[in-house]
Amino acid sequence: MSVAPELDLSRIPFWALPRAERLDAFRRLRDLDRPVFLTENKIPFIPQGAGYYALVRHADVTEASRNAGIFSSEPTSNSIPDMPRWLAVYFGSMINMDDPRHARLRRIVSRAFTPRVLAKMEEDLQRAAEEIVGKAVKEGAGDFVPQIAARLPVQVICDMIGIPAKFHDMVLSRTNTILANADAEYSGFGVDYARPDEVAGRWTTARGLIRLLRAGHELSSLAQRLGRERRRNPTDDLTSLLVNGDERLTTQELGSFFILLVVAGSETTRNAISHGLKAFTDNPDQRALLTGDFEGHIAGAVEEIIRYSTPVIQFRRTVTRDHTMNGMDYKQGDKVLLFYNSANRDEAVFTDPGVFDITRTPNPHVGFGGPGPHYCLGAHLARREITVMFRELFTRMPGIRAEGEPSYLLSNFINGIKHLSYRF
Repeated sequence: MSVAPELDLSRIPFWALPRAERLDAFRRLRDLDRPVFLTENKIPFIPQGAGYYALVRHADVTEASRNAGIFSSEPTSNSIPDMPRWLAVYFGSMINMDDPRHARLRRIVSRAFTPRVLAKMEEDLQRAAEEIVGKAVKEGAGDFVPQIAARLPVQVICDMIGIPAKFHDMVLSRTNTILANADAEYSGFGVDYARPDEVAGRWTTARGLIRLLRAGHELSSLAQRLGRERRRNPTDDLTSLLVNGDERLTTQELGSFFILLVVAGSETTRNAISHGLKAFTDNPDQRALLTGDFEGHIAGAVEEIIRYSTPVIQFRRTVTRDHTMNGMDYKQGDKVLLFYNSANRDEAVFTDPGVFDITRTPNPHVGFGGPGPHYCLGAHLARREITVMFRELFTRMPGIRAEGEPSYLLSNFINGIKHLSYRF
């Protein structure tokens, strides 16, 4: 099925459109009788694939997520083209694996997310939020993202792993580079997006790939050095837990896991917090509802923030054998993209999906991925971080509000906010 240019999700300029226009485009795609097939952009040094099906309905996204045997995460789930080996060294983590390899790694790293470990972290979370907000109070209003939202998840994850504080800024910077996608501010290069002949594959030029590889290498090397040290001298941090014992991560697996943890963990939480402040600013009735009974409403507020913002836009799957799903025939080898952002606005599932409602129930969003083996392992931690941060913000900065429109990340993967002015 051919698609109108304004509905072509492969075109980078689509992701630079105003938010309302993109939401309307996904609504129109959901109204079609079947998923559309879209052409992949040509990327230097990486073989171009035939294209992919865009799964935009909640029913398709959840069913494909449950059926990992047919909708496979291998050879990759976090890039549209197949990831070459020279990239997979750093980014070939367990999210790009199926069982039994995925089950083995998930079993090992799940030690980081047990109730006992997370309970132990509660005091650390609170202390970190107090430090970050306290420093912002002294500095005065400015840019909410680098001052507040981006700080908490990086500090928490680095503390979990055992990364010293002197490396936290480096970790944040390299994380931004990895998720730069098409955004010139983070990728370090740019072109005129008004000229269609120059847009395809912009972020994957040689310069961008070099920066991506360098960032991956630096983060992986940092974790691997720490892993070797913890094998010699174990402590009580997560790295010691992961590299010692009967089942352990190899040095390379630890490096890849750290990249996954810091990138996925920090980006999801920082953007949820940033989008959350904007949503509460735009919806003062919802803010009043939350602050009037914080403990009674914060759990629902967190779920609605994740649904409404959907920090991770999409992941890819590959069809392992011919299969029919919801009346659509897929062939072995077909690529499909699971658009979580669209599934979370599906009118067939959510009443008034464009409304921010912290009392929404039920709220079967897929902001942490659909049901199945790849549901986000760190979802509980992300919920706790968002809860602790908003409790601290509304206590220490009761008048806090966003000012103007955010500066959004140009990306078809992360629904990111780069900058957000605020006052309190």
